[in-house]
Amino acid sequence: MKMFVVFVILLHVSQHALAVVVEVYEEAKSVLLPCQYSGIIPENNPTVMWTRSDLSPTFVHLRREEGDDLKKQNLRYSGRTSMRPDALETSDFSLTLTKPELIDSGVYTCSISDGKEETGQRNVQLKVKDQQVEIRVEEGSDSVILPCQTRPDLPGDTSVEWARSDRELMMVHVYPNRSENLKKQDDLYCGRTKMNEDLLRTGDLSVTLKYPTERDSGGYICTIYRDKDILRQKVVLQVKEPFPSWAIALIVLMVLLVLLVFGGLLFNFRYYFKSVPQVVEVVSGQESVQLPYKAKVHLLEDTKVEWIDSDNDKVHVYQNGTDHPNEQDQVYRERTKMKEGLLKTGDFSLTLKYPKERDTKTYTCTVFSTKGNVLMKKQVVLHVKVPEVEVDSGVEFVQLSCQTAVHSLKEAKVEWTDKENRKVSVYQNTSDLLALQHRFFRNRTKINDGLLKTGDLSLTLKYPTDWDRGIYTCTVYNRYRKIRMKKEVELKVRGTLLFLRGSTCASSPLSSTCYSEGTSSMMEELLESAESFLQSETSVTVQRIYGSRDLHGH
Repeated sequence: MKMFVVFVILLHVSQHALAVVVEVYEEAKSVLLPCQYSGIIPENNPTVMWTRSDLSPTFVHLRREEGDDLKKQNLRYSGRTSMRPDALETSDFSLTLTKPELIDSGVYTCSISDGKEETGQRNVQLKVKDQQVEIRVEEGSDSVILPCQTRPDLPGDTSVEWARSDRELMMVHVYPNRSENLKKQDDLYCGRTKMNEDLLRTGDLSVTLKYPTERDSGGYICTIYRDKDILRQKVVLQVKEPFPSWAIALIVLMVLLVLLVFGGLLFNFRYYFKSVPQVVEVVSGQESVQLPYKAKVHLLEDTKVEWIDSDNDKVHVYQNGTDHPNEQDQVYRERTKMKEGLLKTGDFSLTLKYPKERDTKTYTCTVFSTKGNVLMKKQVVLHVKVPEVEVDSGVEFVQLSCQTAVHSLKEAKVEWTDKENRKVSVYQNTSDLLALQHRFFRNRTKINDGLLKTGDLSLTLKYPTDWDRGIYTCTVYNRYRKIRMKKEVELKVRGTLLFLRGSTCASSPLSSTCYSEGTSSMMEELLESAESFLQSETSVTVQRIYGSRDLHGH
């Protein structure tokens, strides 16, 4: 058994090690994830799938014979992915991802299926970077070095291209220095560039640019072709004219004057200059949502970062290099996460797991100094959208939809609760747990058979009334009682439910309901459940009136 576990771990590591690595910067327009298939295309229902196993849903892009199928696509990739129109004819399954973001970093799997079996899996590791090196030099200098570092002892077939990122098709330098590569170099840089002789051994792929001028200012991309990996590093060069000394002295005097006049005013009124809060929207059922906050700072280890909500409850606290869950409000326990090394990177973004309607609030991130002074602050407004289902009062049943792509539901527990956290339905081990169900919902609910295989966790509620309206929550737990998925659905019931029975009525301060002699036994049970519930848990009086009198005794 131990040998098997070791083998599985080694297999997992080897799969990541064999993955093609693609690097790109966040500000790029798009990035190509390569996938060339050399096998046989299935004759029946060929489907190309791009997936990410760490997401839910896992689907990034699907291509069938008739075209793209994006019904199950993860929302974060909506409108950002595309494949060649002739992908299935050419076996080029490469995926183009537009506007890459930091959260797009991860391992993507390209495969093809006939609906029964997947073949030809290829892993591509995408690394989205947000840092760039800035180099400044004065015009007239002999040379300037544009840095580019990678791991040492590179393979002999490694090639390097230095190009301008702000101008199309302008090649600065190409390694190795073969004759065909020298023809690619732009005339502007001919005879002005040089790279180290032992760059493959040292991994130092920096290029030296001689006699820099102002027209050399701009962005440069160092692209490294190592085996099947494509690595990129960006350098921004600023070449400025020498500044006269008298002009420097004049500027310094003017800056000092401005600081003396307005410095005190800015300090006293600094809290009036607040930025407009950023708005983040998410649909209930997503695994997580990120509240973004990035700053270009480098802070000390004992700096404190604190997120609070609009109710002044503590959402997350970070200090002295670690999280402090004991200071969190109970509502946010085990639901929040911040990135490692945040004080060095300045990325104070907060990840909130399983967002729900009650999380729709304004969240404030505050960075405190060692002495407790406020260094910076930002607000983020979170809107959690809840799908709505609206029916007329008196319909026979209504279905509250809940679909999941969570795998391995064999030993999972599915639980539906209402707005008051009462258990509407509980399903585990292929059967309903009726003993855990609240009596108000007895004999009124049904869940699809085989739901743990199909992933359709939808709930059918019989004879919905005005009392049933509100938000219902579908939660999936694993065997260790850890949440795997959570989704909310809001039920709206239109109108007043009225059944004429002439002798049986239920009244409350808010509504009146009567039942006819022909009402089914199910409605009779519903009335009895409502009577028992109202008398035991509220101050409402429920009466049965016999004869032909109405609720007022007439």
